[in-house]
Amino acid sequence: MTFTGPQRVLARRRDNRQNVGMGPLFTVGHSTRSLDELVRLCEGGGVRAVADVRRFPGSRRSPHFARQALEESLPAHGIDYLWLPALGGHRRRASGAPPSPWQVAAFAAYADHMRGAEFHAGIEALLASLADRPTAIICAEASPYRCHRRLISDWAELHGIEVVHLIDEGRTERHHVTAFARRDGDDVVYEASPQLDLPIG
Repeated sequence: MTFTGPQRVLARRRDNRQNVGMGPLFTVGHSTRSLDELVRLCEGGGVRAVADVRRFPGSRRSPHFARQALEESLPAHGIDYLWLPALGGHRRRASGAPPSPWQVAAFAAYADHMRGAEFHAGIEALLASLADRPTAIICAEASPYRCHRRLISDWAELHGIEVVHLIDEGRTERHHVTAFARRDGDDVVYEASPQLDLPIG
């Protein structure tokens, strides 16, 4: 059987009998933390690489979390940094898109994005990093359920990858898959009643 994209990375991982199963994948929100706080969170989880899933990785309030700053500061702490704009948020739904079970417009748009080639390319890059070393995806919002990290985490869990949210020092949480999410081959689709209208970070 021939695999492409994310399926190829997952299949290659399954074929490595010393590394059956991939993960866990960690997630973290930088929020208003200091760089030292972020580093301690990563070190506490054994994270060796941070994959930035912000589409526009800059922060006026916290300039130490801008892309250029992290490219320099994280490696100095033994943590690799990679930017994955293909997994970034701030998407828009296409004109004439069918109704979405998401009431949150940003989540509805990102769910559409997850079915496209750009998202799959980003996932492939993320899985390649995860196969090499413990990796965390990072975005701005502190809560993973108010951020598109929630949907990325749904994809990972439904494809057999454990996801652990780094909430605070000494506090982690296994991802709770969205109740109306289901796997559809290499995709995740959302089919259910509308959810609470929570903003995306």
